[in-house]
Amino acid sequence: MAKKAVATLQTGNSGRNHSKVIKMVKSPKTGAYVFQEEIVLNDDVKAYFAH
Repeated sequence: MAKKAVATLQTGNSGRNHSKVIKMVKSPKTGAYVFQEEIVLNDDVKAYFAH
């Protein structure tokens, strides 16, 4: 059975404070959309999508 990435983030108390966020951004070179993935604190999720 394969491990999920989310399961590895939830080990210990500090792992539950983070979320994996995926944002679609238009590439300036090609004009195509690319996906940016980051792990941020739960408190900073709205700020991440704001800019």
